[in-house]
Amino acid sequence: MDYTAEYEKLTRTIKYHMRKYYDEDTPEISDREYDELMMRLKDMEKEHPELVRDDSPTRIIGGSTKRTAGVSVEHDVPMLSIRDVFSKEEVSEWVNEVKSVHPDALFDVEQKIDGLSMSIRYEKGRLVMAETRGDGHTGEDVTENALVIDDVVETLPEKEDYLEVRGEVYMNHESFEKTNSEQELYGKRLFANPRNCAAGTLRQLDSAVVRHRNLSMFVFNVQKGSDAYMTSHAGSMQMLAERLGMKTVPTKLCRDIDEIMKEIDRIGEMRGELPYDIDGAVIKVDNIAYRDDFPAGSKYTSGHIAYKYPPEEKESVIRSIELSVGMTGRINPTAVFDPIRLCGTSVSRATLHNQDFIDELGIGIGQTVIVYKSGEIIPKIKGVNKEKAPKDGEVFKIPDTCPICAFPVRREKDSADLRCINPECSAKLMKRIVNFVGRDAMDIKGLGAESIKALLDEGYIRDISDIYTLKEKRDELISKGLVGKEKNTAKLLEAIEASKVNPPEKLLTGLSIENVGRTSARTIMKHFRTFDALMSASLEELTDVRDVGEITAASIYEFFRNEEIAKLMERLKAYGLNMASDETDTGDDVLAGRTYVITGDLAHFSKREDLVLLIEKHGGKAAGSVSKKTYALINNDAMSNSGKNKKAKELGIPVITEEEFLKELGETP
Repeated sequence: MDYTAEYEKLTRTIKYHMRKYYDEDTPEISDREYDELMMRLKDMEKEHPELVRDDSPTRIIGGSTKRTAGVSVEHDVPMLSIRDVFSKEEVSEWVNEVKSVHPDALFDVEQKIDGLSMSIRYEKGRLVMAETRGDGHTGEDVTENALVIDDVVETLPEKEDYLEVRGEVYMNHESFEKTNSEQELYGKRLFANPRNCAAGTLRQLDSAVVRHRNLSMFVFNVQKGSDAYMTSHAGSMQMLAERLGMKTVPTKLCRDIDEIMKEIDRIGEMRGELPYDIDGAVIKVDNIAYRDDFPAGSKYTSGHIAYKYPPEEKESVIRSIELSVGMTGRINPTAVFDPIRLCGTSVSRATLHNQDFIDELGIGIGQTVIVYKSGEIIPKIKGVNKEKAPKDGEVFKIPDTCPICAFPVRREKDSADLRCINPECSAKLMKRIVNFVGRDAMDIKGLGAESIKALLDEGYIRDISDIYTLKEKRDELISKGLVGKEKNTAKLLEAIEASKVNPPEKLLTGLSIENVGRTSARTIMKHFRTFDALMSASLEELTDVRDVGEITAASIYEFFRNEEIAKLMERLKAYGLNMASDETDTGDDVLAGRTYVITGDLAHFSKREDLVLLIEKHGGKAAGSVSKKTYALINNDAMSNSGKNKKAKELGIPVITEEEFLKELGETP
């Protein structure tokens, strides 16, 4: 039997969920469901090694390196993953393997904090670099954001020549609930769980947002340092905490398998009461010199394993099923059940996904359901306890009309989703407009959810193009106070007018096309350059775009084949919105093959991001640390003896100012 097709389908599925989890911070399945997919893939590769490819999910780490918060950084010490195990038998086997080689080995057992991994480099006692994991070998420079995290120590009391520590940036439950409350207030997308909120926050360009959301951090490893820190893991954690003032993950030193199991059980029992999420327990060889004797492959750190707890499950009774409508018209059923506590929080709601899911499990009002939460803040329904089913219980059926506008709903081809087909459905329109005016899209400040609702209720907006006709109703808006008084109305109308010149990827993001977000919109418009070219593109041409798969291509293709959308685009074009990338901004390859590093204060750019974009426009690359591959270090203080300047001089790499760089490009400083 040929397993190639099955293998390729499984790898595509896992890569899709890796991208949703690591790159987009919007997971669609639970940790456990993801783990089960990976276990299936590993079993298949073990049975059929001829199928294994270099880009298999079992051989790559995390996600890609997203350039959001800063430039790319080549790790001084690789930031690899930890191999997961799912049974205590596997823990025992691993411990016995270590003991068979090193009978005197000790072990550390720690909470596996559910957050985003970050390494911090110190030179002469000062923080010089903070970087995310990325793909394990290259990450992002997030130094400015790290400096506003209270748990990050900026200056060490002891001036170590070089010290690099690795930790987990996370968001506690209180900060997460506060952040999501604010997101909901302003009509923005809610974060699925604290881990995704922490990841998205750390990658922000604005460190003020990072400070406001109150991230936290536990240090859990010394990546590189003096001998004093590279002997015993427990000892190094104690020194970091007591001598350097760092917040380190709680560590329990264990001698044998019995002590290890007791600590795993203790952490498991207390995880529901912790003020933050954990997704397992990490078991480490304490003697750091022993670790390399137990390699786990190119993807994993040696001398560590992570035990993943089974999902916590409880029963509850469904009291009602609520229906809402998303901005694409999708009908979203949600079960409302008696409150229960899972992993330390009270939950009473869970998505039912679609009618197929409801039918498969036999879900209905009055049914007793099994609810679980695998390291996520949003609970999931696993099944129905049929022994407790009410005698007159029925499987719930989603009505064939929209719960908001009473228009017919339609099941999409090759999909389990039901969608409202009314293009003027108020629920769809409200969410589409909120998305359209958001910061990632057209960024129209002053047009919040309350103002949008008022304009919808009064009939001033029937689709997103009507936003650009509001200037014609200026006096009416002021007299009714729908968006504020005269001053606020004037500011809003100015913001609307200013948005017309936004780059076309902003407009594409704002159109609410399924599976098309800010990052993919930028890639798509870079490929097609004009909306005319994009709207006339075939499915094959769309799938040729980097990072655009068949599902996304189909969404775009079908969206622009809709007659109402075609009319909408004509109106937006007539109102003067920018539909094409600036042809003068095509860039060149003048800097091809060159990698620049930027440091210090800038004189000609308001933010470092702009200089990075200029380098990339001309075919070059920007990195966060100086290495042999660096072409030049851009620093206006060439005489500085900072870490990057010093390293550049040691490697014979030129240090140039902004003006020298710009003149070399032929640009005016």
